[in-house]
Amino acid sequence: MQSGSCHCGAVKFTAQGEIDQAIECNCSHCSIKGLLFWFVPREAFAVTSGADKLTTYTFNTHNILHQFCSVCGCQAFGLGSKPDGTKMAAINVRCVDGIDLAELKRVPVNGKEF
Repeated sequence: MQSGSCHCGAVKFTAQGEIDQAIECNCSHCSIKGLLFWFVPREAFAVTSGADKLTTYTFNTHNILHQFCSVCGCQAFGLGSKPDGTKMAAINVRCVDGIDLAELKRVPVNGKEF
């Protein structure tokens, strides 16, 4: 079980699974924020506190609900679906407790094409 939060701790979450890699997207949104995502099925993800503090941002195709804390502005995760309709959570690994980013395999994704 993984746990994490936004910068100020107002929004906290848990996710089931092991983080073996992070997606590093080069789209305008992800690259400017430095987001590194770990994807899990939505049923393996839970907001444990601060859901009332979340604000949503969408852009381009509006398929991903970028969730961020209205107190500190940190984006800890986003919500979306795979092309087959499977609901997923995209967790910003920079917000996960105890992650050593130097040890994490990064997989580049060309999000500029979407």
